[in-house]
Amino acid sequence: MPEPRAYRQLRFTPPPGATEILLVRHGESQPAVDGAPFELLDGRGDPDLSDQGRRQAELVCDRLTGYGIDAVYTSTLRRTAQTAAPLLARLGVRATSDPDLCEVFLGEWEGGLYRKMVATRDPLALRMLAEERFDVIPGAEPAEAFAARVRAAVQRIADANPDRRVAVFAHGGTIGQALALATGSRPFAFVGGDNGSISHLVVWRDRWVLRRFNDTAHLERAAAEA
Repeated sequence: MPEPRAYRQLRFTPPPGATEILLVRHGESQPAVDGAPFELLDGRGDPDLSDQGRRQAELVCDRLTGYGIDAVYTSTLRRTAQTAAPLLARLGVRATSDPDLCEVFLGEWEGGLYRKMVATRDPLALRMLAEERFDVIPGAEPAEAFAARVRAAVQRIADANPDRRVAVFAHGGTIGQALALATGSRPFAFVGGDNGSISHLVVWRDRWVLRRFNDTAHLERAAAEA
């Protein structure tokens, strides 16, 4: 009597025409110092990476080198370009810079003040966290506008790269917004991924699938070996 046919569990595979997007949060940037605001670019704080951030950049790019990356994108802020630099050197390619990948605009709290307000538990910072809206900050980017530009950036990258794997170096708020859009989660559910972490989206037409969030295995391995 023939053996009954067996069916193994299926592994996820991107559908034809889909784009795999590896969202990389930039390495740790320089600390904010009272009385010495960050240099601004188009109104946004634009600090360099710290020494720790440059180490994180090397580690995440070492890991991505073997991933078969077909294209690289960054925001226009220097900390994403500096994080992507080791990967670009290894692959011998240039990045596409997209201003829509920039961090949420923090209005009157730009230049590093946001960090102080959160660290000191300013009442407005607590309200921001409770309501999960950056736009409680005076002059900050409206939540709906932020979501719209992040959606447009991700969809534009996907439309330009069918059947490809793309590394996108961006920011904690931007990545959090993209993943909230993908999952229909609370606005801040994915805000606060670690510096140098990898999150993984698969975009196919208007369907966004979250495959991975805040993967820091490369950072943890290095810390264990130190």
